[in-house]
Amino acid sequence: MTEKLYYQDSHRKEFEAQVVSCQWNEKKEWYEVILDRTVFFPEGGGQYADPGVIDGIPVEDVKEREGEVIHMMKKPLMPGQTVHGEIDYKERFSRMQQHSGEHIVSGLVHRYFGYDNVGFHLGNEAVTLDFNGTFEPGQLRRIETEANEAVAANLEIRVEYPTREELAALEYRSKKELAGQVRIVTVPGYDVCACCAPHVSRTGEIGLIKLVDAVNYKGGTRVTMVCGFRSLEDYRMKEDNVREISRLLSAKPYEAAEAVERLREEALLWKGRAIQMQTRYLEKKLEDLPEGTVNYFVFEEDLDKNAVRRFVDAGKEKCSGVCGIFLGKEEGGYQFTLGSNSIDLKQVLKEFYSHFEGRGGGKGPMVQGTVQGDPKAIEDCLCKIISL
Repeated sequence: MTEKLYYQDSHRKEFEAQVVSCQWNEKKEWYEVILDRTVFFPEGGGQYADPGVIDGIPVEDVKEREGEVIHMMKKPLMPGQTVHGEIDYKERFSRMQQHSGEHIVSGLVHRYFGYDNVGFHLGNEAVTLDFNGTFEPGQLRRIETEANEAVAANLEIRVEYPTREELAALEYRSKKELAGQVRIVTVPGYDVCACCAPHVSRTGEIGLIKLVDAVNYKGGTRVTMVCGFRSLEDYRMKEDNVREISRLLSAKPYEAAEAVERLREEALLWKGRAIQMQTRYLEKKLEDLPEGTVNYFVFEEDLDKNAVRRFVDAGKEKCSGVCGIFLGKEEGGYQFTLGSNSIDLKQVLKEFYSHFEGRGGGKGPMVQGTVQGDPKAIEDCLCKIISL
């Protein structure tokens, strides 16, 4: 059994240990190194394994197997030798901030709403918490406020290993059925939860807890959260964005949202006018079509999709064959829409794609797709197929 130093002191950064064994894993192409003691936390409980080095050799991953902590490394170590290990403490501390903050938030959600945290992932940038229930507007803001009150209180976070009898009398959260010795992490007044991961010693070390997003997910809610230094980075990123938006719109930072809304309204107005002009432009093309036109194809760089649809709908009424429009350029390819009242265009597409690269589909009277090729060659090919 590996002595797990990360449970004795979660803030410990380095250690000395002896190599118990080193075996080559041919499938994974790395050495599996077992030490008599380690500071490296293995992957578990929704948290990644600690990064770091042993005798200067990077540790690729860490797993626990039957009480032994396995360090995955690209270079071997000799059994019996004494080694020096060091974790990436900056990353360890960040993960402890996130995980301890998650306990507080999940504990509060469980207290007020009775929801369980049914999914937890501690990523490299943010944390996601999946709750089996939904929230009304403002409810998560209340949770966020109370979670930060717990941080300000600088409470001691307790770690205990209760007996079976003590555990049976204890009310605690757990995401799964547990066997063997259970490790209980308690934030007094906020949460009691079974957990295998390292945590900060006091809530004040967590820093700011910020719930940055919440979306409906599998009938419940997925909450995205950042804590501590990750909250600071999140704030800086958003501050930089607001400052740049303000500069571009010549508005004060606190007026940025109003300025963007005004810009959006103007853009919609100009878009509406552009669509009207495009629609009129395409209508004029159809008005100028000679009587008895069989096929009519238009090639343009870019037009509104609704205007295109209306053009093809109207065009197939005027053409006895096929009316179509191609948007794009020869070097990048075209998106097209074809319409006809007299020809099964699904069959036309099948033959068409035997000559040109692309893909598409639709029902007989109207099809859409993409194609690469010279405009003249595309038009000639379609006319030939249609005439067969």
